[in-house]
Amino acid sequence: MPLLTFDVIEGRSPAELQTLLDAAHRAVLSAFAVPERDRYQIVHENKAHQMVIEDTGLGLTRSRNLVVVRVFTSPRSEQQKQRFYAELQRELKESCGIEGGDLMVSIVTNAKGDWSFGNGVAQYLTGEL
Repeated sequence: MPLLTFDVIEGRSPAELQTLLDAAHRAVLSAFAVPERDRYQIVHENKAHQMVIEDTGLGLTRSRNLVVVRVFTSPRSEQQKQRFYAELQRELKESCGIEGGDLMVSIVTNAKGDWSFGNGVAQYLTGEL
């Protein structure tokens, strides 16, 4: 049930974006052990000047390949989060050539009552999920 949003600099082809999304989904499956069809992803394409993502003094190098990922999810263990970060970086490097300095991830935790998958119902609370 994680919902992933991706902010990227415009210019990637539809095929490149699909490859990125597929790689990210493999990382979610591996780290969070969710069902295969538990896939919710949204891409926002931005002009380069609309994304100011510095390095917090870590000496990271950013390029036009920058990807900022927000993961909205129910609580995950610190081990799961660490595995996700590592798996996502590995997948994006192998599949898309995205270097470590071009990936920033933020996980936003919420509760079961914070989700409605449709029909105006909180399916986790009603027992449908």
